[in-house]
Amino acid sequence: MRWIWVDRFVAFQSGKSARAVKYLSLAEDYFADHFPGYPVMPGALILEGLAQTGGILVGEANQFREKVVLAKVPHVTFHRDMLAGEQLVYEAEILHLREEGASVAGRVLVDGTVTAEAEIFFAHLDKSRSQQLFGDKNFVFTGEMEHLLARLTNLPKT
Repeated sequence: MRWIWVDRFVAFQSGKSARAVKYLSLAEDYFADHFPGYPVMPGALILEGLAQTGGILVGEANQFREKVVLAKVPHVTFHRDMLAGEQLVYEAEILHLREEGASVAGRVLVDGTVTAEAEIFFAHLDKSRSQQLFGDKNFVFTGEMEHLLARLTNLPKT
């Protein structure tokens, strides 16, 4: 099973907004159990994809110098189920960006219709404390995430 819930970015405006897509393939593991005969993407995974889109947007705004972690989701609304075969479009917009973190408004669209909305808060880990615990390496933006991030430079400017 994959742990990155974004397939690619399609638009990115540094410090402002991002748009990413996730293709829901019936071949993905979670569809076997959620639910047999009615393949629905779990809401938690949809929210995670939206949070990954917003988290990358927040991280890039500070050139990935900060360790960005999801802190709180004070509001999320799902308007309908999202099914195998559909393409999710994640839209994230920074509402507030501060030294201690950021808030992001997010939407999920299918065929141009809003299917979910959320407000997500991200925290920047305290540099001295996180360095003691995790060292200098940025454990948030590594591995497969680096591959996604490398493609940001090739996106059309919005």
